[in-house]
Amino acid sequence: MMLSNPSKKLLPPYVSYRTFLNFIEGLEQTIPARIDRSYWGERLSGSTGAQLVAALRFLDLVDVSGFPTLKLRQLVGSREDQRAEILKQITLESYSFFFESQVDPQSATYAQMEEAFHDNYQIANDVARKCIKFFIGLAGNSGMKISPFVTKKNRTSRPTASAKKSSKIQTKNAGTEIPISSATVPNGISLDKLLIDKFPGFDPSWPDDVKIKWFAAFDELLKRTGGG
Repeated sequence: MMLSNPSKKLLPPYVSYRTFLNFIEGLEQTIPARIDRSYWGERLSGSTGAQLVAALRFLDLVDVSGFPTLKLRQLVGSREDQRAEILKQITLESYSFFFESQVDPQSATYAQMEEAFHDNYQIANDVARKCIKFFIGLAGNSGMKISPFVTKKNRTSRPTASAKKSSKIQTKNAGTEIPISSATVPNGISLDKLLIDKFPGFDPSWPDDVKIKWFAAFDELLKRTGGG
C-alpha cells in the first residue's frame, strides 16, 4: 500500500492490537518482500488491512512503499525477553510525543492520556479511544509500566448511552448517512449484505481525516450487522 502523500503526519495505530499481534506472528514463517494488498487482502478486510498497514508505518515496521524494515525483521525473529525489549524501543520511539511530555506515564489519568493524543493529532474521541487501547496493548507486551488509572479505565470503558441509541452511522465530511434499522429485507438477501452494498466506496483521494471517518463508520457497520 502506498500513501499519496508520505509527508503527511501519520496517525497512531487504532487497529485492534490482537489483529496486529496475529499479523506479526503470521510473518514468522516467511516475511514477504513487500507488505501490500495482494499479501494481506486474503487475510483481512479492506478497512482492517488499511488500518494495519498504517499501524506498521507509524511504528516504522514498513517504509512508505510497504517494504519491511530491519526493525520488523528483528521483531519477527525475536522471542520472549528480546521481543519485549524490541517492543519497548518501538513504543518509546513511536509514542515519543507522550513520553517526552510533562505527564508521568506511570501515574497519568485517562483524561491526560486522551489530551496527549488530541494535542498532537486531530482525531475524533472514538478514534482516540482505539489509539489508547492499542498503545496499552503494545506497552503492556513490552513490560512497560503504565498508569493503573489508564489501564483500568480502558478495561471498563463502554459505549455511551447516546452512542447506543444512535440509529445512524454518519461520515459528515463524505456527506454520507447510513441508516441502520431492523427493516424487513427481501427473501434470500441478508441484512448485512444489503447494508454493506449500500455503503459508499472508499476513495484513496480523500483527505486523511475523511478516510479515518470512513474506516470508523465501516467498522461500526460491521459490528452492528454482526460482521465485526
